[in-house]
Amino acid sequence: MSIFDDIPFFTVVIFCATIGLAPFTPPHVWEKLGLLFSGSVVRPLDMLDLVMHGGPWVILLIKIVRYYRSGPTSREG
Repeated sequence: MSIFDDIPFFTVVIFCATIGLAPFTPPHVWEKLGLLFSGSVVRPLDMLDLVMHGGPWVILLIKIVRYYRSGPTSREG
C-alpha cells in the first residue's frame, strides 16, 4: 500500500484549495509554473516555493491515477 492511499481525498483537496492556490490573486502556483517554463526558476526560494505550492497538486494527481488504476474490485469494500 502506498503512503498516498492513506491520505483522504478530502484532505488533499483542502490542501490544494489553500496552500496550492494561496495567494489567490493570481494563484501563486501559476506564477511559479510560468517562471519554470520560461527558465527563470533559479533561486532556491523560487524552487522551494514551487514545491510547496505545487506539492498538493502532484499528490492529488497521484491519488487520482492510483484510484483509477486500482480497478473496481479493490474500490468496493
